[in-house]
Amino acid sequence: SNINLSFPLFFSFLGCFQFFIVKIVKMVNKRSKKAVENINSRLALVMKSGKYHLGLNATLKTLRSGKSKLVILASNTPPLRKSEVEYYAMLAKTGVHHYTGNNTDLGTACGKYFRVGCLSVTDPGDSDIIRTLPGAEAAQS
Repeated sequence: SNINLSFPLFFSFLGCFQFFIVKIVKMVNKRSKKAVENINSRLALVMKSGKYHLGLNATLKTLRSGKSKLVILASNTPPLRKSEVEYYAMLAKTGVHHYTGNNTDLGTACGKYFRVGCLSVTDPGDSDIIRTLPGAEAAQS
């Protein structure tokens, strides 16, 4: 008879636990959505008032010349290409931000109608994108 009493209690506990997990997941999704919107708005300001270079070859060229202040990589950038850009950025003491969306999302965030795998910000203009992005701390120090 102890088993019969504990089953409803156990399932009510699971229901409460599931409710709290759903609440936490919704909170995390709201925060990450706000962070993406924040990055997109800063990126739009760079596109409008700053200087940037789109694409792998242009990004590597700005890293080699030391002009790049920040590099943004799409989430679906191939691992070998990603590590190559990260290595050049480490040598140039430039911050790298891993964009949460894929290259189509990054192109849309840049206001372009094509895919953008990586981009280099050489002059942020009116935007504070270099100070606020997590990957940009390497550029500051």
